[in-house]
Amino acid sequence: MVTKNVLPAPLRRNASSSDGAGRNEPTVSSKPPAAPPRGRTRATEPRVALPNLRGQLRVESHEPIGKQIFRALREAIFSGALVPGTPLSETEVSDMFQVSRQPVREAFIKLVESGVLQVLPQRGTFVKKISPRRVREGRFIREAIEAAVARKAALEITSAQLADLAENLRDQKTAAKVNDTTSFLALDERFHFLIAQSIDCVAAWDTIQDIKAQMDRVRYLSLPEVSPLELLIKQHARIVSALKAHDADGAEEAMRAHLREILVSLKPVAERNPDWFEPDEGERVHLAN
Repeated sequence: MVTKNVLPAPLRRNASSSDGAGRNEPTVSSKPPAAPPRGRTRATEPRVALPNLRGQLRVESHEPIGKQIFRALREAIFSGALVPGTPLSETEVSDMFQVSRQPVREAFIKLVESGVLQVLPQRGTFVKKISPRRVREGRFIREAIEAAVARKAALEITSAQLADLAENLRDQKTAAKVNDTTSFLALDERFHFLIAQSIDCVAAWDTIQDIKAQMDRVRYLSLPEVSPLELLIKQHARIVSALKAHDADGAEEAMRAHLREILVSLKPVAERNPDWFEPDEGERVHLAN
């Protein structure tokens, strides 16, 4: 059943609780105050109530628990359930998922490598802001890979695989009718995966997954106001039409045009959500082509 998706509002920070100190005026002492221990002073951060993500784990799955935790946290970051600046600790997350800290540590490492978490010395681990530069770089690399995949798919795709893509397009339209952006984005992911799968090159999709984290965060924020779902569906349909006609040039160009949509949406999305973005940086190399 398709339900309407509403992007979660930023989490409210809890009010600081009392530290238990008495309210009487302190007595004056002739002794100098003790110096704090070196290397052990940590800045305290406001506490944030984390959403319970344990329901996203599948006990019957053969996938390692660390990968499932990674995906659950990544999805929460992409969707806005965990907003930029949210502190995360291995202890809290391991308690949430009722697992040891080792798989949580593995998930944190992958999220740091993806650029969505950052570790600040003496402070902790936090959800990172979106880097416009890394969005553009990820798009540039993704386009190079998927354009080559689309060209090869136009020559090799089968009727059965085209039927799978057509069904996926129908499901996208269903999600768009009720403005279910969560389902639409999942279908969008599968659409691109199916094209990579059609040339027996899932490794290409795995590589893309590692570089498109920042793009995915912008995609969540861009729907549906900045990048209308109907526009994205039309772009997908052009790709399928070229694949069906076994038009390698047409499939490649349609894929490139589709993936460049994020260059159009990046600026207005950043202007609408300034607290989510790092300051933009200039590029050493022009990445529009």
